[in-house]
Formats: sequence, C-alpha cells, structure tokens
Amino acid sequence: MRGFLLTVTVALTVTAVLAVAAAGGDWAQFLGPNRNGIAPEAVKLARPWPEGGPKVLWKVDLGVGFGGPSIRDGKVYILDRVDDAQDVLRCLDLASGKEQWNFAYDAPGKLDYNGSRATPTVDQKYIFTIGPFGHFHCIDRTTHKPLWRKHLLADFGGKRPNWGVSQSPLLHEDSVIVAPLSGSVGVAAFEKATGKLLWKSRPFGPMAYTSPALTTIGGVEQVVMVGNRRVAGVDANSGELLWSYGGYRCSIPIPSPTFIGDGRIFLTGGYNAGSAMIKVRKSDGKFAVEQLFKVPEHGAQLHNALLYREHLYINCNTNSKADGLMCMDLDGKVKWKTGRRPHFERGSLILADGLLLVVHGRGGTLHMVQPDPAGYKEIAQTKILSGRNIWAPMALADGKLVLRDQRQMKCLLVGPKE
Repeated sequence: MRGFLLTVTVALTVTAVLAVAAAGGDWAQFLGPNRNGIAPEAVKLARPWPEGGPKVLWKVDLGVGFGGPSIRDGKVYILDRVDDAQDVLRCLDLASGKEQWNFAYDAPGKLDYNGSRATPTVDQKYIFTIGPFGHFHCIDRTTHKPLWRKHLLADFGGKRPNWGVSQSPLLHEDSVIVAPLSGSVGVAAFEKATGKLLWKSRPFGPMAYTSPALTTIGGVEQVVMVGNRRVAGVDANSGELLWSYGGYRCSIPIPSPTFIGDGRIFLTGGYNAGSAMIKVRKSDGKFAVEQLFKVPEHGAQLHNALLYREHLYINCNTNSKADGLMCMDLDGKVKWKTGRRPHFERGSLILADGLLLVVHGRGGTLHMVQPDPAGYKEIAQTKILSGRNIWAPMALADGKLVLRDQRQMKCLLVGPKE
C-alpha cells in the first residue's frame, strides 16, 4: 500500500507540474500550440493595460524580414537573415532577450520583399527550420548543431516561388511534415530523429506560400495544404492523397486554413480570391468535398481567420481592398467591418483570453479588441513597432508577447503582473 501511495503521489506531482507548464504555455510553432493563432484557455491577459501600454521587457535588433518567433521552455527561437548571405537561427532568453546561441549557414541571394520568411518549429529535442531559399534543417536543442539537412527545391526538383520558400514545418508524432510541392511530390514526411523519408504524396500543384496544417476528418488524421490550383488533404500517416478540391483558387495563397469542425474548412486569400467554406465528408471509405458558400468580395491576403464563438475574425485587407478587420458568421454573412477606421493594413492577429491582439501593419500600433458580432469594440491601443510591412506572426507564452517589425523584435508583458 505504501508503494502504491508513493506512486500515486509522484504521478499527481508530475501531473501538477505539467498543468503549471501548460498554464504558462508555449508557442512552439507557427500560429501557436494548435496552429490556429489561438492561445490555450489557461493563458490570461492583463486588463486594462497600464498607462502607456504594456511594459517592454526587452528589444533586440534583427535583419529585415517576416519570420516570426517560436517560444518553448523559456527560450525564443527565430530564423533571422543577414546581409543577403546567411540564414541564422537565434535562441534568446525569453525573460531577458539575451542571445544564448545561434546557428548560421550560407544561403546567398535576394528576394522581392527581402528577408526571412518562416517560423521555427520546436519540440522537446529538435528545432526545425526552413529558409527562404529552401534549406531545411533539423537542429539539436542540446548541442545546437545540425543533425540532418535537406533542400525542399533541389531534392525534389521544385521551383522557388517569386517571394521565396515561406512555409513552417508541421510535427506529427515522430515525423516532421513539409510541402515541397513540385512536379514529383506534394507533401512529404521525414523521421524527426534521422531525416529518413517516411512517405511522400502525389503532386497537386506548384509551391505556394502556405504551411501544412493538421486536422482529423472522418476519423482520419490528415494534412491539409492550400495550393494555388487546389486544396488537398493527405493522410498524415501514409501520404495517400485523400481528396482535392479545385473550386477555390488563389493565385498567390498565403493564409492557413481555419478548421471549423465537422469537416468544415474556411479558406481565405487575396488577389481577388475572396473566401469560401468547404465541407469534407467521408462516405463508403471515400472522401468528397462540397462548397458551402463563397464570399468573393472579401478575403485576407496574409493571415488566417480566427474562430471564436461561432464567428470568424479576419484582417480583410489586400492589395486592392481596404475592408479592415471583419467579423463573419459561419454562413458567410458579414456582421461588421472596420474599413479604414482602424485599417490595420496587413498586420497579424491572435486570440487569447477572449481578446484579439491585432498589430497595425503600417505604423506598428498594437490593439486589444473584444471580439463581438454586434460590432467592433476596441479596449486599448498603443504604439509598439515602427515602419512598414509589419506582417510577421506573433508569439505569446508565459504572459509575454513577442513581435517584430523590419528592424527589431520586442517582448511585452501582457499577462497578469508577475
């Protein structure tokens, strides 16, 4: 009995420790823990903000770019780009901003809208990065050295998109999944520890600017990939192409899909693509896709829609549209839009503690917004960043918001007072 009680005590202690860790939260990949831009329920925000806005805990200089940060175990990881010559993975202390170590490799070249692109993906042992010229690395978190490397273009005969390779790796069990999207392959999975190719799917179009996303439909785990010719679902365990849909097309797809549940997937894009809701069903062992609605006049050029209480919140600004922040119901009806007041340009947004945090993409103000289908309700705003093209995704962990512009990265205290 004593041994049994000891075992139970240890188990409860471990559970409590894990619960505390979960409450603090990590943001260890593109768009956070669930890859949807939404923080776990345990994450809390301070409200109201202090006078002058949230406290800036630190700031560091970066090269130009759009690569967002990841946060795990009190460390910030970001793939920087230096002098059009190298990609540099930097590891910083979340509390102080002090750089702990870095790993650099040669990657010469220049792009339109130059600089970094992707967000690192971090698990317990490894860091996975994809550079704008296709370099794909697995870095050991302990030694800070590369364990293996691939090239998404050279290894699969792909063609670099005009604005570079702009995707972030997806983890699934013991594999890391990427999308070479060439004439010979669509999506591919590699063993995390060794880099061994586990499977690859049939091709379904050229490389776009989207990242693979994971969901379960009809009891099957599948990777959903938005391409410029079609949207496709691939079995996450075998690479089998389960379904594809060509009824929604975006010439330059960038936003990730938003999974609504019950097989529904919300798609949005710029370049006159608009938005649409599709539903994927499984019947007699096969998958079929139907379009539930399309809203051709409204779409987001860069960032995915956020789902909150049966409504979607979308930064619907593009090269040709100025709809601002928009609320849409799940039937495609627009409830409201801010237009130019405020406009938000093409800044990023996340949802935490029942609040939206939205960055203005030109000027760098940070807005706290109460999501409500009745109307736009701003709680606070403050100037944080500067310049133009402030489009990188944010990261939120342990009450700290990490965000960047084209010159620097800052960390704000947005959680309850420490």
